[in-house]
Amino acid sequence: MVAGPRSSRHSGMGQQPVLLLVVVLVLSGAMVARLAWLQLVQGGENRARADDNRIRLMPRNPIRGRILDRHGDVLASSRLTYNLYLQPRQVSDTQWPALRDRLATVLAVGAPSLDQARVHGANPEGFRVPLMAGLTSVQVLRFREQIDALKGAEVDTDVLRSYPHGRLGAHVLGYTSGITEEEYERLQTKGYRIRDRVGRSGVEKAFESSLRGQWGGQQVEVNAAGQVQQVLGDKPAKPGQDLTLTLDLPLQQAAERALDGVRKGAIVAMDPQTGAIRAIASRPTFDPNVFSDGPTSSQWASLNSPNAPLLNRAFQGFPPASTFKLVTTIAALESGKFTATSKVMTMHSFCYAGLCYGDHGAMGRIGFPMALAVSSNTFFYQVGLKLGPTLLFEAARRMGFGSVTGLELTDEETSGLLGDPAWKQKVLGEAWTPVDTITSAIGQGALQVTPIQMARLYAAVSNGGWLVTPHLVERPTPRRWLGLQPATLQVLREGLRMVVTQGTGKVLNDPTLPPVAGKTGTGEDPPRPDHAWFGGYAPADKPTLVIVAFGENSGGYGGTVAAPMVKALMTTWFLGANAPSTVKGKR
Repeated sequence: MVAGPRSSRHSGMGQQPVLLLVVVLVLSGAMVARLAWLQLVQGGENRARADDNRIRLMPRNPIRGRILDRHGDVLASSRLTYNLYLQPRQVSDTQWPALRDRLATVLAVGAPSLDQARVHGANPEGFRVPLMAGLTSVQVLRFREQIDALKGAEVDTDVLRSYPHGRLGAHVLGYTSGITEEEYERLQTKGYRIRDRVGRSGVEKAFESSLRGQWGGQQVEVNAAGQVQQVLGDKPAKPGQDLTLTLDLPLQQAAERALDGVRKGAIVAMDPQTGAIRAIASRPTFDPNVFSDGPTSSQWASLNSPNAPLLNRAFQGFPPASTFKLVTTIAALESGKFTATSKVMTMHSFCYAGLCYGDHGAMGRIGFPMALAVSSNTFFYQVGLKLGPTLLFEAARRMGFGSVTGLELTDEETSGLLGDPAWKQKVLGEAWTPVDTITSAIGQGALQVTPIQMARLYAAVSNGGWLVTPHLVERPTPRRWLGLQPATLQVLREGLRMVVTQGTGKVLNDPTLPPVAGKTGTGEDPPRPDHAWFGGYAPADKPTLVIVAFGENSGGYGGTVAAPMVKALMTTWFLGANAPSTVKGKR
């Protein structure tokens, strides 16, 4: 009777170990399966995540190559700056106010400015957000002292462009600025990072690929607190290549000073034999350093003012006025319709088709050299009418007008305008008239040439008839033989010398200088004031320097506004520290 119940209880107890074993086996199997899944299927992804938390890449900025003048003087270099950044993935919206207040206290800055910077710099990729730029040494020190309480914020160095001479050569040197997120999407395949800066204009843009360098960095292992435990690898940053320009710093400084006397204008100085640019200056100008730190709102407004300070006027087209009479002379003598000894009657007023065109004096019957010297309009009116527009504009194109010069800054140079009969019919829907020929012959009408194009013309006259290619970096550059007759070149040289000795450019007839040759020009631009031009070279017999000076709407004459600019540069070049000893001895 008793044995039955006991037997029943023992039977139930005997099943429990089996159930426990089954549960253990099921759980163990699940764990093994999960481990297998994690290891075999997701192992690579999980290892990557672990490495991301444990291993960090500490990038190193490349140092941008320096820009030097032909003597090795530094025109552009780099400087280090300390910037404050936020790692947005480490700081939630709820954590930010506390971090912000601590940063404001440590760095002695306003909390609202930090809020604004955080919002402005936010990006969907979670890249670090710049909060402050240009921290002082005191701010950096205080940050590092409190770094344990500032998790999610970091201070890092950045490399900024520095232009030690400020505004000097700003248009030719250009400037750099940080890339945008849109640019980063396109440029990252070329090795750029979100913190990179790129050349925006001038030499900085044209030679970006050689100046920029390559990023490097350290791969380090960190602990849970973000502290570096060991360096796993190191790749030094590769600095950019230094770039030596053909610019001459003393002459560039002289060009900048010479332009201080005009509100708008440009100067180009060039080796007439090779096309090497010795100076390019433009007014108004700007300080490229403001782009390194980022222009303020007031600076940005000034840069975008109607005066267009970012515009390089050495590459823009303007009416050439009487400096273009060289082209008319070339067209006349090369056509065979005139000879080196041809003479034309000049007068106070030339009348044609019921209209009269005045001149500043009557010289009687004169030849081409004297006509250039006194800049006789009535002389060239008649020459232009006999030539016709076809021969005149053919000569202009032969001299390189109507096309860019081949200078390295191709994106900034304009081709000017040769408003010939085809252009007038196409653009204005009007037929060409003799009046158009008359005005074109003296460099007015629908004509626009750039100062650098004009420098090529005067270089060709001075070097024996070779059209050079202007350049800022020494490199193989073509020269094109123009095929001008020796008699044509002789007339031009004689006339340009007479401009200085007895004509409109007497201000350059200075015994302390070598003999100078050149031509003045005063261009009408109604209703605005006149333009002032001077193109010239020296020494007249064996030229080493050609200079074109231009004053936009200066209101003065070529001989009174532009010629003194050229004289200032001639003085620096021939009597300055770099002058040849044979010339210095003239002092």
